[in-house]
Amino acid sequence: MKEEIVLPNYEHSILNLITSILKNYKVETNHKSLENIDNLLNKNYNNVVFLILDGMGEHILNDISAKGYFNRNKIDCITSVYPSTTTAAITTYYSGKPPYETGWIAWSQYFKEYGRAVDMLSQRESYKGETLKDARINVFEDVIKYKTIFERIEEASPNIKAYEIMPTYAEKKSKRSIRADNIDEIVSNIEVLCKNPDKKFILAYCDNPDGILHKYGTKSEEIKEFIIKTERKIEELCQNLPKDTILIISADHGHRDIAKTYTLLDYPEIQECLILPPSLESRVLSFWVKEDMKQEFEQRFNQIFKEEFWLMTKEEFLAKNFLGFGEKHKKIDDFIGNYIALSISSSIIVLDTLLTEGKKIKRSTHCGLTKEEMEVPVILIEKKSVH
Repeated sequence: MKEEIVLPNYEHSILNLITSILKNYKVETNHKSLENIDNLLNKNYNNVVFLILDGMGEHILNDISAKGYFNRNKIDCITSVYPSTTTAAITTYYSGKPPYETGWIAWSQYFKEYGRAVDMLSQRESYKGETLKDARINVFEDVIKYKTIFERIEEASPNIKAYEIMPTYAEKKSKRSIRADNIDEIVSNIEVLCKNPDKKFILAYCDNPDGILHKYGTKSEEIKEFIIKTERKIEELCQNLPKDTILIISADHGHRDIAKTYTLLDYPEIQECLILPPSLESRVLSFWVKEDMKQEFEQRFNQIFKEEFWLMTKEEFLAKNFLGFGEKHKKIDDFIGNYIALSISSSIIVLDTLLTEGKKIKRSTHCGLTKEEMEVPVILIEKKSVH
């Protein structure tokens, strides 16, 4: 059965969702907002709460709870950005910009400054997990730093206090940062903050169901239990929220169970064509191919993977605007080799070398172009004022 492929729609995506929130707070942006969200936010709510449930794609929600609280309050289905992965998508939420402008593309990106691939969110060397503590410059401070939506909102609307609710391990993005490591703690903190009379924006991030999905897969009892429990917790929260509050719930990407795993170490004919090991992620791989072996690489790769991965040149990839639009980040051309392969199936190609094995294989993951990974719901609950 041929897979249903969904391309990122940068006029109807998570970028446009966060743009609606920025527009509500008078932040200047070059990106389009979502009209249905704009019309709701125009009601001048005291509390605007945006809850991101990492990995809760449209199809996971429909499979588990088609008639549950979330779906009863769903107002839209939008695409993720591409790649459909936390590194790119969460950064889009935090910056209000697409990967094309931020340079945050995927889990592991090659930095010529260090001569090695680096895991973007943990800021560690990709293969051995070593820190960058001895580096003469910190690329995360000097090269790919971006201005957060929290800063942008408070600058454009000084009467607004912008909060984040994040896991303990996460890097602090807002000066008003609260730590919460599970859905119970997140709900509790949202409720407390909303009772404060100040006008505020709250972004709350939950790293599940993504973590559960990676470990157990999309059909597991564990994921069903989490979704049902979370719906119940959010419904209880909404009953206790004060008037003049609006809660928007969405995700960064969806998930797809993995059926087949490859390593390029098993294919010396492909290794022969490469200058460096591939980078990015197991469902979107960037290749640096020898100039005099491009034709051989294309033929050999497609002979093996054509039904599972969409191979294109960097020029083709960028021309199709997979990363979005705007002012191109100066590191894009460094991060993407002369070829890139996008998964259009349930297969992955692990990123590994002879020095160290690739990362542990997960039951379910994301970063490909299937509908399960690319589509996310937009859920909205209003607590309207009595006057």
